[in-house]
Amino acid sequence: MEFFASPLNAAILWGGLMALFVIIEIATLNLVTIWFAAGALAALLSILFTQNLLHQVMIFLVVSLAALLATKPLVKRARSHKPAARVELDRNLGRTAQTLEELKPGMIGRVRLDGVDWNAKATAPLMPGSACVVSAIEGTTLTVSPAPQTDPVCSNP
Repeated sequence: MEFFASPLNAAILWGGLMALFVIIEIATLNLVTIWFAAGALAALLSILFTQNLLHQVMIFLVVSLAALLATKPLVKRARSHKPAARVELDRNLGRTAQTLEELKPGMIGRVRLDGVDWNAKATAPLMPGSACVVSAIEGTTLTVSPAPQTDPVCSNP
């Protein structure tokens, strides 16, 4: 404990911890340690007012907990919303695309939907130029099945 009696040594401790928490946060991109980084910053700033390590630790804990409690509802709400990109992709379900190459089940091929080429996997064999229906989307790959055949309209002369 004598090591941290010096303000410089305590500053190194809290600054190092803050840097570590920020690096972990950047590496995970998942809001794992950002609250502790805020607590370490507060403890670092508290060195200006107190050299007591116990007080600094208490400030670290209180600020970390307060930051966690303040942001938890925001994080929960943000994670519960469906991303706009996913909603846009879901609009393609049930739509008709055209195969650009032969598609065999279990293999990735290409289809065109609204002028955009997509990776696709078929549930049944499809020939180039045939119509298919989008039944699922996984990432940027469409799962397609043969489009139902429409009966030609017969006219009696």
